[in-house]
Amino acid sequence: MTQRIDNRTRRREPSARNTTFTAFGLAAETQPLPPGLYVVATPIGNLKDVSFRGLSTLAAADAVLAEDTRVTKTLLAHYGITTPLVAYHEHSNDAVRDRMMHRIREGQALALVSDAGTPLVSDPGYKLVQAAIEEGLPVTPIPGPSAVLTALVVSGLPTDRFFFEGFLPPKSAARRARLAEIGTIPGTLMLFEGPHRLPEMLADAAAVLGDRQAVVARELTKMFETIRRGSLPELAATFAAEGPPKGEIVVLIGEATKAMQAVEVDAALDSKLEAALKNHSIKDAAAIVADELDMPKREIYARALVLAKKDA
Repeated sequence: MTQRIDNRTRRREPSARNTTFTAFGLAAETQPLPPGLYVVATPIGNLKDVSFRGLSTLAAADAVLAEDTRVTKTLLAHYGITTPLVAYHEHSNDAVRDRMMHRIREGQALALVSDAGTPLVSDPGYKLVQAAIEEGLPVTPIPGPSAVLTALVVSGLPTDRFFFEGFLPPKSAARRARLAEIGTIPGTLMLFEGPHRLPEMLADAAAVLGDRQAVVARELTKMFETIRRGSLPELAATFAAEGPPKGEIVVLIGEATKAMQAVEVDAALDSKLEAALKNHSIKDAAAIVADELDMPKREIYARALVLAKKDA
């Protein structure tokens, strides 16, 4: 990947630190990295999933910026990497980012990692990358493991279109409202969830989204990896009975079938018509709703007649 280095960035001098690491039983020596910010994906569980390029980048960098240095220290120690660790997390302020930008301008290469997986996906790296881009400093991706894609490819749900939501709101009312919003998105929905909230979240999803197919993927790539498949009501009942599981969790929800979509459209139409009929004549209520939904007035008027007769 070729990037133009900002004129303010000094040429990097070779580091005096030992930049070797051990991978796959072999000792490897790195080459100096050009100055810049390197976004490095790290394993989501199994330490063998890290790439050779990722290890080389971590070993050659002047510092590794980590969400939790205790977690990243384990990875580096496993591969004999001695690069200094610097904490960078959601509470890091502008002053911390300014110091990182200064280090890059001075000719350093900084590697950004999350606790697990690809940085910036539900973790605090976005502002740092944004700051580097705004200053014209190089940002280089070092791809690798991702819990989102790992869960998607084993889910059995459609992979041609998917939407990653991250964590839903913790309160049930707000969670249901958000589920209703994203439930209309055409494609597989992907969520992160904490184990203690999983049973309640599945119950809310079943109530809002109905009988859709879903998957709960737990502890991916780890010893106790578990993939549970079923409808939302089935999974909600299962975890309500079993209680909260342990570990990291990804939830996937399939798109509504055409039959389900038709029911949802009919329910939404009836709801709007019933509300309009409280304050308007049948003709006016039908005209209002037809304009709002961009549907044929004759069709809406016929449905309004049925509802008005039922309520009479």
